[in-house]
Amino acid sequence: MSQNILRVGLVQHACGDDRAANLETTIAGIRDAARQGARLVLLQELHATTYFCQHEDTRYFDLAETIPGPTSERLAAVARDCGVVIVASLFERRATGLYHNTAVVLEKDGTLAGRYRKMHIPDDPGYYEKFYFTPGDLGFEPINTSAGRLGVLVCWDQWFPEAARLMALAGADLLLYPTAIGWNPADDLQEKTRQRDAWLTVQRAHAVANGLPVLVCNRVGFEADVSEQTPGIQFWGSSFAAGPQGEMLATAGNNAAVLIVDIDMARSEQVRRLWPYLRDRRIDAYQPLILRYRDRE
Repeated sequence: MSQNILRVGLVQHACGDDRAANLETTIAGIRDAARQGARLVLLQELHATTYFCQHEDTRYFDLAETIPGPTSERLAAVARDCGVVIVASLFERRATGLYHNTAVVLEKDGTLAGRYRKMHIPDDPGYYEKFYFTPGDLGFEPINTSAGRLGVLVCWDQWFPEAARLMALAGADLLLYPTAIGWNPADDLQEKTRQRDAWLTVQRAHAVANGLPVLVCNRVGFEADVSEQTPGIQFWGSSFAAGPQGEMLATAGNNAAVLIVDIDMARSEQVRRLWPYLRDRRIDAYQPLILRYRDRE
């Protein structure tokens, strides 16, 4: 295999109420990816638990843990044993009453290479994350690893071109999105199709606009809202990898899967020479981007 080829694994699966079982499923997927030669493994958002943000309940804060902590240390041992870099999304307990949705990056020797705290926090029916997560304060800083300089973002971040661009401007080699997104079962087929297509399109656009590969890992399965305030969420899976022109390299279905894909890390250089977006940016004219909205007099 060429030294420019990075083999990656994306582990998507359903989650139930048994946290230990969820983690064992995740670890089995990591080991499977490593056996197939992956050097980098991306996990889905909040992979160790159900998506508890469907309603607000203070008891769910008991799921949070410190970093380092039990889950990150367990995954660190797996990273060391398998010799792979792991990107894992965790519910971080930073201090009493202060919690984050945090992605940790574990180097292949098990050390903590860095962390990213989710910056954009949704607050929508079925996705009440603002109740649980404090917005991130670490900025958009790529994390250096043996698998490259990783621009790690999380779920709702994937809809914001600013986040992807800032990671690219900071020298990210690829963009990675742990994700938990799905359908409202009450929506009709046309609406479901529009939502999934929009999700695929916007992230492929980040690849195009920045000349970078993009990796996305989403969960699968139906998870009920135990409060019965909403119809629950049918997570659509569809984890995928796209190249620096937005080309689809590999896509998973809506069942549990370990998606393996080879990324040609030399293509970003080739693509950016032909499509020099960074060169042609009019940074002298972008000041209004820092405004919430340009109100008209």
